[in-house]
Amino acid sequence: MRDSRWPRPPGATVWLTGLPSAGKSTVAGTLADDLARRGRRVEVLDTDQARRFLPAGLGLSRADRGTSVRRIGRAAQVLARNGVLVLVPVLAPYAEDRAAVARGHAVGGVCFLEVHVAAPLAVCAERDVQGLYARHADGMLKGLVGIDAPYEPPVTADLRLETHLQSVEESVAALRAALLERGLL
Repeated sequence: MRDSRWPRPPGATVWLTGLPSAGKSTVAGTLADDLARRGRRVEVLDTDQARRFLPAGLGLSRADRGTSVRRIGRAAQVLARNGVLVLVPVLAPYAEDRAAVARGHAVGGVCFLEVHVAAPLAVCAERDVQGLYARHADGMLKGLVGIDAPYEPPVTADLRLETHLQSVEESVAALRAALLERGLL
């Protein structure tokens, strides 16, 4: 447990974006578990969890995806403003929506880091953690990001994790180093 006489690190939002099965949730969950054991206030807001309470009633249209990203971003901003390190592993396929979330954080004086969790489409399809690529191939899913829905990778991400070339531990270590460098751990 952290000694209450010492100031806690500031909150921040770490936005992990990438294709389905790129490793966003794995990296976020692994880092969150480690930080929580060390007493750091940390929360993971992934799409599946947030879908239960934030983007209710939204579909996969361009507008609905944008609304979902912005709602998740706002929730992350509120948590981060209150000293929580918020890890957000979501697709957020459109650069415009990610930029809007980053601007909201900047206006609110809350630290925002964008992390591109990068893996080639073929690797993601092979991993197929949630069976999305298989369902798409069977014609049971339309609008799969990276296949028949666009994904706009970050051009100037704060960090790029090449999860097809790094182990989970190496990716987590790189993210931890970036957070330490910025005084967030």
